[in-house]
Amino acid sequence: MPHTPILWSFRRCPYAMRARLAVKASGVEVNLREILLRDKPAAMLAASPKGTVPVLQTDTGVIDESFDVMRWALAQNDPQGWLRMPNAGFDLIAEADGSFKSALDRYKYHVRHVDGTREVAQSEGAAFLWKLDGILAGQDWLYGTQSLADMAILPFVRQFANADRAWFDLQEWGSLLRWLNAFTQSDGFAAVMVKYAPWQAGEDGVFF
Repeated sequence: MPHTPILWSFRRCPYAMRARLAVKASGVEVNLREILLRDKPAAMLAASPKGTVPVLQTDTGVIDESFDVMRWALAQNDPQGWLRMPNAGFDLIAEADGSFKSALDRYKYHVRHVDGTREVAQSEGAAFLWKLDGILAGQDWLYGTQSLADMAILPFVRQFANADRAWFDLQEWGSLLRWLNAFTQSDGFAAVMVKYAPWQAGEDGVFF
């Protein structure tokens, strides 16, 4: 009998968040093990020595890239049709994971970087957000209906917004704000943001 897959996660990490969103949407059951990034369990590091979340352990192997976890879950079951999006959606996700995430890191953690000011990083990130705002004009989701692109990108947009929420809310990207608010006020978001106690050796974890 196949074992229930184990999903190592950290509630606030946007990579782990988007993996949980896809797993929840798929309806596939996993054994969720919440961790603390400052105290990573040996069992997780044995599965994936790079030590980042999410990490998914299945009977057929380990998946330790968040986008791959999303695609794994939706390949099992995709009742909401998240994979029914144009190929442009994959390009948009790649841009979000690349240049936008780079700007986000320099914006949120600017004291760690010496290659540019916080304002430059804010401007670079905002350019991508204006692009999203244009795509969202006149529709609720990036490609009309909720898709993989929305759920792969939204956790990072949320993180960018929360880096300086007062500034973010003053910008005139009405479609983007509506999109973000619909996400953060949704039942799906609430379901994946439930707070669990960190996993301890010998415990089963939470069936999610």
